[in-house]
Amino acid sequence: MTISINEISSEVGIRIDNDIYAVLEYHHVKPGKGSAFVRVKIKNIKTGQILERTFRSSERIEDVPLEERRLQNLYQSGDYYHFLDNTTYEEVLVPKAVIGENDARFLQENLEVRGICHHNDILKIVLPTFIIAEIKHSDPGIKGDSTRSGTKPATIDTGATIPVPLFINEGDRIKIDTRTGTYVERAQK
Repeated sequence: MTISINEISSEVGIRIDNDIYAVLEYHHVKPGKGSAFVRVKIKNIKTGQILERTFRSSERIEDVPLEERRLQNLYQSGDYYHFLDNTTYEEVLVPKAVIGENDARFLQENLEVRGICHHNDILKIVLPTFIIAEIKHSDPGIKGDSTRSGTKPATIDTGATIPVPLFINEGDRIKIDTRTGTYVERAQK
């Protein structure tokens, strides 16, 4: 379905050049001379790339209905992840390519995520900003290492390896920023 560019609003999905974008911001501009136009800031659903585009007010664009679902990660089998849709209680298969290599590193069992869907197709999995993970393997920390700066590699319960401060030991629970893959702080047990 096509809509006039004047009908656009925030968080609407649109298709441009066969890619689906979410509208982040839009501004209707009526200059003193010339015809009106709409300046739009959009985000590619799959890649996360943010673009700014300008449309004439007479243009029409394809409206793409987007839906957000709460999903719970169950397990991985081959190149697919199995999620439970928390609304319908149905199992949903999502290819690893949709999740992305970076986000898949932090996908814990039973972790609740958001799925961006279009006609029941999962386009993107959005992880929570922070997760709490347990250190499964790391070199032992030495008392007093908290005064020096520096990091060491540590493997967390998902199998990902991230840099952590020298005082972190195996069995410690830490808070991780999933956007950057960095250590934030030690978590309470």
